[in-house]
Amino acid sequence: MNDIGIFLDRDGTINHEVDFLHSPTDLNLLPRSANAIHEANMQGWKVFIITNQSGIARGILTEDQLLVIHRTLGQELLKYNAKLDAIYYCPHHPDIGEPPFRKECECRKPKIGMLEKAAAEYNINLKNSFVIGDKMIDVQTGKNSGVTSILVLTGYGKTELELCRKQNVLPDFIANNLYDAIQFVRRTVQNEIPISMKT
Repeated sequence: MNDIGIFLDRDGTINHEVDFLHSPTDLNLLPRSANAIHEANMQGWKVFIITNQSGIARGILTEDQLLVIHRTLGQELLKYNAKLDAIYYCPHHPDIGEPPFRKECECRKPKIGMLEKAAAEYNINLKNSFVIGDKMIDVQTGKNSGVTSILVLTGYGKTELELCRKQNVLPDFIANNLYDAIQFVRRTVQNEIPISMKT
């Protein structure tokens, strides 16, 4: 199916977690994350990043600096023949910073604006798609949009898993890392895993 979207959180999922990453020199890929994206590419799935970047609202980095980071990320992935179809980011924060970045928006996860934009621009069927990240807000984003949610245990994943359990916000699947998550996606798409057994 070519209407499947793989929606990836960035920090802690693709690259090592750095609080408010604002320099490409601090960008380091997690082991096998590029291989995972390459495998998704080979399956014909569209691969997107959806990332909250309130560091812009906080004045920690500019949108131009973020563009450089994402360009560097793309270059690093290409070394593994992996590519992203698009990157969507939310620069807003509801309580911090100055307009236009201080605002209640529809794109900040766990809201689903970034997914809806990708779905419209790339003809993605969200019901057939997957969101993968290391935080409870990624799981919530999946639930809010009807997308299958996968929590990875890299980044903040182990701590966030406990939070998910306390809040009863349970992912559809728990993966050790992004590569394991993509293997689950492949098995699910190939109907090797019944939907009822994904939890």
